[in-house]
Amino acid sequence: MREKKESKRPDVEEVFEEEKFADDDAKMADEFETTGDEEVTSAQEDDQNTKYLRLMADFQNFRKRSEKEKTDIYSYANEKLVSELLTVLDNFERALGHDVENPKSFAEGMAMIFKNFKDVLEKAGLSEIEALGEEFDPNVHNAVMTDASSDFESGKVCDVVQKGYKLNDRVVRPSMVKVAE
Repeated sequence: MREKKESKRPDVEEVFEEEKFADDDAKMADEFETTGDEEVTSAQEDDQNTKYLRLMADFQNFRKRSEKEKTDIYSYANEKLVSELLTVLDNFERALGHDVENPKSFAEGMAMIFKNFKDVLEKAGLSEIEALGEEFDPNVHNAVMTDASSDFESGKVCDVVQKGYKLNDRVVRPSMVKVAE
């Protein structure tokens, strides 16, 4: 027995129905044109187009302004820090410009400049990572050696090779440490 295949072609009645709706749409369009409402809708369309163009222009101006502000922020983000570091630089120049008559006073002056420099960086959000005697943490410590130490428990930091720093709770440089075995 042969089974009847479904045809993908529309029936004649469906095509006739679609043509009937198309004719109805054409009649409605003809009536719409003859009533004089065309002038009203074209004025409304012009008004909407104008509003749309103004909105687009405002948005493009906003985007350009935002991009400029963003580049300015990146360009001048460190301006405050640099201006505060200039005083430290001036102090170094003054100290190095004097003759080293008294090594003790020179060392004291350098210590004062170092403290001034460290204070400026701390005010900017820099903090030292505590490492000595702490449990080794791979997130903030970089183990470069292990050492058999009787003073510290296994897994504790027994020596700091290079200090690590955080800037606003974000690791800038991990501490390079020796870890007790």
